[in-house]
Amino acid sequence: MRKLHVALLQADLIWHDPMANQKQLAKQLAVLPEQTNLVVLPEMWATGFTMTPSEVAEPINGSSVQWMQHMAQTYDTAVCGSLSIKEGKTFFNRFVFVHPSGSINTYDKAHPYTPSGEARIYTAGTKRELIEYAGFRIRPLVCYDLRFPVFVRNTDHYDLLICVANWPTARIQAWNALLQARAIENMAYSIGVNRTGKDAYRLNYPGASAAYNALGDELVFMEQKETVATFSIALDELHALREKLPFLQDMDDFTLG
Repeated sequence: MRKLHVALLQADLIWHDPMANQKQLAKQLAVLPEQTNLVVLPEMWATGFTMTPSEVAEPINGSSVQWMQHMAQTYDTAVCGSLSIKEGKTFFNRFVFVHPSGSINTYDKAHPYTPSGEARIYTAGTKRELIEYAGFRIRPLVCYDLRFPVFVRNTDHYDLLICVANWPTARIQAWNALLQARAIENMAYSIGVNRTGKDAYRLNYPGASAAYNALGDELVFMEQKETVATFSIALDELHALREKLPFLQDMDDFTLG
């Protein structure tokens, strides 16, 4: 398989109600094209972006991950998004990637959003992750991670960047610019899924989920409504472009102390 048939599920998340969110997202999954083999959900898709994880966080084998596994196996597709996950008394904003087999990869958000106090509530991840699926090498990010180009820098030859978010209307221009810039500077496909609606903190979310190719050309842009977008990306096209325009070979070589 050298192509991913992607579905972005842009949803108005129901506050602190995993079962209700599972139900509404299952309806969207049920009508996806049969060839879909990658489904991307927003950040904290089961609860909305919560600062009180003690009320709703689940273990990694909890009902929300089990639901993702069931959907992945039912529709023979990978399903990914982030969840509020607990391990003992510690909480993580964890990106979960479920393969069609039901096996999982995880990544813990490395940059908790300090202006909101997320870093006081959630433990930061300590490393980048690389997920291999259908021939693609995938770099997962969660929301605020997108702002940090050194962290996202393509030094390990990833093909696809996936960022899941609860990115509010007040700063959506940054989301739009950064998602496109990360594609251009890393010569990789870039996909971002953001939520819509309003949360319990009265923050508005405008959607603006999108996808770009390695030149920054727009593949998909979603307006401010609860909807689904589908499109395909091809690994052979990406490799041919990198051979024609070998920009990554000219990257500055540096390490951080």
